[in-house]
Amino acid sequence: MLRRLLVAALIAAGAAHAADLPEPVARLMQSSNIPPEAAGIIVMRGDTVLVSHNPQQSMQPGSTMKLFTTLTALEQLGPVFRGRTELRSSAEVVNGVLQGDLILRGGADADFNEDVLGHMLQALRNQGIRRIKGDIIIDRLLFTPSRPDAGQPPFDEYPWAYYNVIPNAALINTNLLKVEMRSTGNKLSLVMLPEMEKVSIRSEMKLTDAACASWENGWRTPDYSRKGDRIEVVLHGSFPKDCTKSTSINVLDSQDFLARLLLAEWSKLGGSLSGEVREAAIPVAPADATPAPVATTRLLAEHVSRTLPEIVRDTNKQSDNTLARTIFLSLGSLEADPQLGSKPLPPDAGGASTSMRAETAIRAWLQQHNIDGNGLILDNGSGLSRSERATPAQLAALLQAGLKSLWMPEFLASLPVAATDGTMRRRLKESPAAQRARLKTGSLTGMIAIAGYVQDANNQPCIVVAILNDAHVANGAGRAVLDELVDWVARSGN
Repeated sequence: MLRRLLVAALIAAGAAHAADLPEPVARLMQSSNIPPEAAGIIVMRGDTVLVSHNPQQSMQPGSTMKLFTTLTALEQLGPVFRGRTELRSSAEVVNGVLQGDLILRGGADADFNEDVLGHMLQALRNQGIRRIKGDIIIDRLLFTPSRPDAGQPPFDEYPWAYYNVIPNAALINTNLLKVEMRSTGNKLSLVMLPEMEKVSIRSEMKLTDAACASWENGWRTPDYSRKGDRIEVVLHGSFPKDCTKSTSINVLDSQDFLARLLLAEWSKLGGSLSGEVREAAIPVAPADATPAPVATTRLLAEHVSRTLPEIVRDTNKQSDNTLARTIFLSLGSLEADPQLGSKPLPPDAGGASTSMRAETAIRAWLQQHNIDGNGLILDNGSGLSRSERATPAQLAALLQAGLKSLWMPEFLASLPVAATDGTMRRRLKESPAAQRARLKTGSLTGMIAIAGYVQDANNQPCIVVAILNDAHVANGAGRAVLDELVDWVARSGN
């Protein structure tokens, strides 16, 4: 504890006494018109503060916010934590007919996809079930609210993009449709995957003579329309002639996606359904009551995700917002279970939302590690937010705690390696930092950041945090400044 307090004091003192910003970094900021007050930077080697510039400034951190979510999750949920999906029912099976409802219970399973669903439904067929007499009920009640996406305004002008998917407890295939587009002459053919019950795709795109490599320039926001019980996905914009490309889009409502996919998979297996697919109603019960669907049902099939360290690796390496938000919401809804992988937390007597409980978990972890939470603003735990804030000092203290964590190897293994993989794979290839820096990146319009570890010229690990909040970081200018800082750290120590 004393050592951590000492580190915090050193960072604070460094604001006044550490050396100025490295000359090449300051020069590059000046030439790019990025003002000094727009930067928050800390570089530490052990307890020595090498650079400290605006360390206590609360700033927009972008995806470096994922470090708070993922390290807290590793320490609070543990390395054997797994999300899970279940098929349950209270009905008996008579002559191949399930005499009541089938419940699909979502449990923040990050690996839930159509293959998993197919195997779970096959397990029903293996038990002799060929028809479901009641309804199929989708239970997303693990999260409060059960549909965090409902009523949310689009984050940006690309609501269909993969990074904008908002999770729920029964999210399947990350709600993404894969669309394969192939144009030959004046004809465009489309293939949509996965196949869904009564869902089709159509194009209103105009074929042009543009280069195939620039096909995205003609892309416009897709949408879908309903005609009775049928859904038609519609593509807009233009597409080059004699071109083949594929993309993934988030256009269908989450309930439509799972319901139509479930019906298609069940039909492929020869199964039938007498009722409908519907969402579970929120139970009216005392806060401490056990939900009836769990207490009175039996397990028919289940799936558990990969372990948390594997999910954290995918989250940080690729800066996956949906996975980060799933982990964040898991912190507010689940606890580890050595047999099951995970189980729901007891209901909150005060009626707090899942996001509020997740924030409480992260702030409690910060307090345990004597990290000052002032200036930290949590929204969804991914950094894809205009309201989230953190200070460079908080990120530096978190990285210090990461080096001392029981799960330090798993945490470090999740960070992108410079010039090697993840979001750092194309950066610093000609620098001594190549393969010697593990850095979480972050970027939004008007901001860019890095936070992680860089080995110096003597192979000593240095903590590096740098955040730039200014419109002039656009067009690669901010990235150049951050890469210059990392390069300077990698060359230091001689």
